[in-house]
Amino acid sequence: MSGKGTPATVAAERGGVAFTLHSYEVAGTDSYGKEAAAALGVSPERIFKTLVAEVDGTLTVGVVPVAGRLDPKALAAAVGGKRARMADPARAERATGYVRGGISPLGQRRKLRTVVDSSALKHETVYVSAGRRGLQMELDPADLVRLTGADTAPICAVD
Repeated sequence: MSGKGTPATVAAERGGVAFTLHSYEVAGTDSYGKEAAAALGVSPERIFKTLVAEVDGTLTVGVVPVAGRLDPKALAAAVGGKRARMADPARAERATGYVRGGISPLGQRRKLRTVVDSSALKHETVYVSAGRRGLQMELDPADLVRLTGADTAPICAVD
């Protein structure tokens, strides 16, 4: 896939990271992560969604398992902010260069401060969007943290 992949796969290749791509048919639900987990037969605790929030007005990325949801207060605290709320989807798409449901934490158009939920580190590999709907990238969570320059913190609230 060298040179012809998505910005996420290109970023992983440039970073010297081993990864495996997994594709699946998108059914068109609004729960892209849970759909990916079901289609790939992977535990929802290992598939992470990339969410763009505003922390005190600054775009910030939270990467959390699809089994839960982003805790805005925890995200704000993790980056030393006071208040967080989900970013406008159009603003998130412009900043990352990806469409909703396909936003990857890797290869974003603008490098945004990123926090990966600390639960990722208990898995040998995790899955994140590879930059488009229906395509997941499986990689070592330590590589994900290193490539994104992320902090890790407990930012996931379980439903």
